[in-house]
Amino acid sequence: MNKRITGGVAALALAALGFAMTPASAAVKTIDESACGSAGAFCVGLVTDVGKVDDKSFNQSSWEGAKAAAAKAGGFSKYIETLDPKDYASNIDLFAAKKYNVIVTVGFLMADATAAAAVKYPAIKFIGVDQFNGSPAANYSGLIFNEDKSGFIVGYLAGYLTKSGKTAAIAGGPDTIPPVRKFIEGFANGVAYAAKEQKKKFAKTSTVYYSGANAFNDPAWGATTAKQYLSQGYDVIFAAGGKTGNGGLAAIAKKKGAFCIGVDTDQWGTVPEAQPCLVTSAMKNLAAGTASLVAQAKDGSFKGGNFVGTVAAAPYHALASKVPAAVQKKVTAVTAKVVAGTIPTGVKQ
Repeated sequence: MNKRITGGVAALALAALGFAMTPASAAVKTIDESACGSAGAFCVGLVTDVGKVDDKSFNQSSWEGAKAAAAKAGGFSKYIETLDPKDYASNIDLFAAKKYNVIVTVGFLMADATAAAAVKYPAIKFIGVDQFNGSPAANYSGLIFNEDKSGFIVGYLAGYLTKSGKTAAIAGGPDTIPPVRKFIEGFANGVAYAAKEQKKKFAKTSTVYYSGANAFNDPAWGATTAKQYLSQGYDVIFAAGGKTGNGGLAAIAKKKGAFCIGVDTDQWGTVPEAQPCLVTSAMKNLAAGTASLVAQAKDGSFKGGNFVGTVAAAPYHALASKVPAAVQKKVTAVTAKVVAGTIPTGVKQ
């Protein structure tokens, strides 16, 4: 593993690393795409999975990190949205043909295409977000996270907030994607841990995974599923997975007394319509992790293998008054132990 980075809200984490979320200042000379491949040029391309770059979650945070790092370096950045999985390789090739220095590919499902491209284009640095890199390629680094830990932390909170004893997790993608599964299983185990502490017999957390062809990009399904849970008395719901999860958050926000939990980044700022119910988000520091790896590619310290980003739970924001002080204290204590590994999440890696 290369190193660990600090957790936190995307903008704050980037600021801590010295990255601005706005375009480079006038003091930094920028370039356009026509300069890519020329001496001194620095170009960063990002390829999304089938989810959109403006998903207010996973893809967007990765793009913000790549863009910020490129801007700080006086470089150029551009993204391509993948419409069909069969286009993974060809979209990567589009950037490679223009001699980009760094190519970021977003999502577990792009791992095979990224590994193949790293072999095909040894002079280009590849960053695979949510991709464990088991290859020896020195030009390919996987950006990975312990999603089960942040899922466990917010699940623990949910276990103390639920009044009905009925909690649920809606996944915007299939359980065959490890990061998705780890978030959901971590959440369920966190709820169970809180129930045990309180000596309460909660109903088992209900979980549902998206199984259609439009994973992470089906807000209607997310909303419909959330409404079904609400109608059955579920009062704390974890909605995880791009625009699909966002649809669930928006639906829960319309139910008085219900709590919702976001994912990947602090969704208080990215999905404002969810604020009436959004008590926290299970975060992984995507923007800062991506930015740090891009910066390493620029300064020559980039290494292959895997770069592990840290995870956290987002602040309670305006809903802090809904979380008793004693519960907040418990969550803080458990968070430190979960992150340190002294409280295991019970989730298979």
